Amino acid sequence: MTARWPRAAEPLLGVFAVLALVHLGALLGGVPAVAQFTKPALMPVLTGYALARGGPPLLAGALLFGCGGDTFLQIGGDVAFLVGMGSFAAGHVCYLLLSVRHGARPGGGRRALTPALAAAYGALLAGTVVLLWPDLPAELRIPVAGYSLLLTAMAYGALRAGPWAALGGLLFLLSDTLIASGIAHWPQLPLPQFWIMLTYAAAQYALAEGVLRTLTGAARQPAPPPARTLPEAGIAKGRSTA
Repeated sequence: MTARWPRAAEPLLGVFAVLALVHLGALLGGVPAVAQFTKPALMPVLTGYALARGGPPLLAGALLFGCGGDTFLQIGGDVAFLVGMGSFAAGHVCYLLLSVRHGARPGGGRRALTPALAAAYGALLAGTVVLLWPDLPAELRIPVAGYSLLLTAMAYGALRAGPWAALGGLLFLLSDTLIASGIAHWPQLPLPQFWIMLTYAAAQYALAEGVLRTLTGAARQPAPPPARTLPEAGIAKGRSTA
């Protein structure tokens, strides 16, 4: 992986960090206008950082679908919520494709995918859906269950991209579980939006960083020696017996 605009990567990451801090500060300070303005700006800036580092289009797509989800969830109402959830789901599909295409390369953490971990993620999914199901609005139960399945698959697949991406997948699970618990009218932490956005912004950054590091590690692997053709193999054999 070759960085496209290496000089722009660090400044863009700095802008993302500042935006995230301003957004979180606005949530803590009760300044909704600032929070609403900064929220949809987070993922485009992080996308710029990923592209400057040479990230693939699928990674840019995953982050920009996150921007779509952020935008629609701010609108409010069931229809906007479902559209936003669909946008996030499309982002998870992008992350899944990234894990399939790039996670199995050297340095991608393939050994982490064990039956025990699969069972743990499956149990986490089943337990969350079973607990939330009775308290969710009837019209949202099936969409939330389907989305939860895709989200958990993404988090599990992220294990293939190493520890950064694995952490990002877990943080995304936590962030969206906090959202779902609010929809189910469960007791919430103080300032729930702060915790949702803190874990979400950290999740997206960790996922992007994990993918970028996996691709960088794969690019540094030495190329295998070229295979000998049949005539070359015959000559080498003749030399060894001469």
